[in-house]
Amino acid sequence: MNGKLKVGILGGTGMVGQRFIALLENHPWFEVTTIAASPRSAGKTYEEAVGDRWKMTTPMPEAVKKIVVMNVNEVDKVASQVDFVFSAVDMTKEEIRAIEEAYAKTETPVVSNNSAHRWTPDVPMVIPEINPEHMKVIEFQKKRLGTERGFVAVKPNCSIQSYAPVLTAWMEFEPYEVVATTYQAISGAGKTFKDWPEMEGNIIPYISGEEEKSEKEPLRIWGETKDGVIVPADSPVITCQCIRVPVLNGHTAAVFVKFRKKPTKEQLIEKLRSFSGVPQELDLPSAPKQFIQYLEEDNRPQVTMDVDYENGMGVSVGRLREDTVYDWKFVGLSHNTVRGAAGGAVLCAELLKAQGYIVAK
Repeated sequence: MNGKLKVGILGGTGMVGQRFIALLENHPWFEVTTIAASPRSAGKTYEEAVGDRWKMTTPMPEAVKKIVVMNVNEVDKVASQVDFVFSAVDMTKEEIRAIEEAYAKTETPVVSNNSAHRWTPDVPMVIPEINPEHMKVIEFQKKRLGTERGFVAVKPNCSIQSYAPVLTAWMEFEPYEVVATTYQAISGAGKTFKDWPEMEGNIIPYISGEEEKSEKEPLRIWGETKDGVIVPADSPVITCQCIRVPVLNGHTAAVFVKFRKKPTKEQLIEKLRSFSGVPQELDLPSAPKQFIQYLEEDNRPQVTMDVDYENGMGVSVGRLREDTVYDWKFVGLSHNTVRGAAGGAVLCAELLKAQGYIVAK
């Protein structure tokens, strides 16, 4: 080995698993050495297991093609090969909770893309620029699990990345009421247009479970740690609609905000452009240099022009203007499978390594 931490991908054949593998190619700290998936993929090379279902625009990395896929249910066997794992398994929430805790109990840290543990009180759900301090509940989680180094940490839902960072940048102006409508890409459902031809030229005004996540998860991110658990904030109140649109990558949000303090447009834009956090201070490998960009043009942000801003790890904001009912409104855009999924989890793992929670076994 080359001093890099050995990484396993649980659920490595699905779309988010593939995104993890693409993002971790040539990563300076982490190397994918193990891929685990369902029993039907186990025993095949990764190239054979994925077959014609590789969904990334970049080619499958040569380094993973010949890795023999392991059975994700053989927890001890998989865990013995790695320093930590990323979880992108496709199971029921109960099964995900059970298998992620089983990996943690083998003293293997789990950084999860799944929603199953997002409301487990002592599991941190982190956007590293916003609430890195929530990682400290890991010490209490380890006591519950009876582990010394094993734990579960999660990243939040992909749909909130296009507006929660924006509202965070504006917290000193005390936003208290938010209306958001998200226009969500089909890759958020693990699909491409080849898989889901009925989405071409179509809109579906329902995504199961998404509106509740979009309304509640920001409050947990803005919450505080108390007695070893995370207590969600109670403000601002958010109401949301989530709509599936015929776009491959990129979740767009149209957002209306009421503030207790009355900021100017110039103040709001300045707060966006200057907003940064621990990932920028530490210069973490996946951290965007400029987390949020503000675009002056009336027709931005656009998916085709802006979704890959900062390699998909940044947030693009535009059309900030006064509203006749609310105080201000804006449009936000984030890459749902990079910042919103695998990339956000990789940044969480980088933060955990920097904080000393992930080390070589």
